[in-house]
Amino acid sequence: MPDNSSSATETLRRGSRVLGFGLAAIVLLLLGAAVLLFLSLPDANAFNARVERIFIENDALIGPEVIRLLEILAQSGTAFADVLTSYRIIIFVLLVFAAALLIAALVFLVVILGLNRRMSEIQRQGIEVSSLLISRAENAVVLNDMTFKLTEAAIETLAVLAEARMDDEVMTGAQIEAVISGRDAADCDEAAGATRIKRLRDALGNQLVSELLVKNIARKGYVLSVGKDTIRMI
Repeated sequence: MPDNSSSATETLRRGSRVLGFGLAAIVLLLLGAAVLLFLSLPDANAFNARVERIFIENDALIGPEVIRLLEILAQSGTAFADVLTSYRIIIFVLLVFAAALLIAALVFLVVILGLNRRMSEIQRQGIEVSSLLISRAENAVVLNDMTFKLTEAAIETLAVLAEARMDDEVMTGAQIEAVISGRDAADCDEAAGATRIKRLRDALGNQLVSELLVKNIARKGYVLSVGKDTIRMI
């Protein structure tokens, strides 16, 4: 169990690093594309500067008609500059939306892959324990969202196993019997602890089967709590 937990933790860390690298790569690529795009766009005042240079270099271009033409060209250059500025803003907004969509797509893809992997594990294991609550006062155990009633001896056995698991310890039957009975482990029989484990398994297993597989409908009878399409007989 500790090996599986460490492996799952390492896999989660690797997935987080891959997700971080993917997000950073997307942001860098979009930033690079934005920089290249903005650098390739012409200057908004390039048209006006060109027109001004033509009239400066040609002193012969004088007269009311020429001045009127210059005013028209200047107005056209101003309109061109305004349009180019609006294009820059639109391109920037589109790049921001593209970055957000790509990041969201990558995050959703990683989440979907993780959920698919988790569902595969749950299908292989049959049932996954996400929470375990032991109530000694009520002689009950809450497994995920299911409550099961046990005997006092079974609750004590489960409590000993839970404490050992939290300490990453593996206990023999003699050690389990020693903790419950209060005697020394050398004076306890291995079979006594094994018997306690068997009784715990039988009590909890029967209730799990009753809860998850074989349902008891009051005043009617028993029925399997599975879909008809999932049943196969060979």
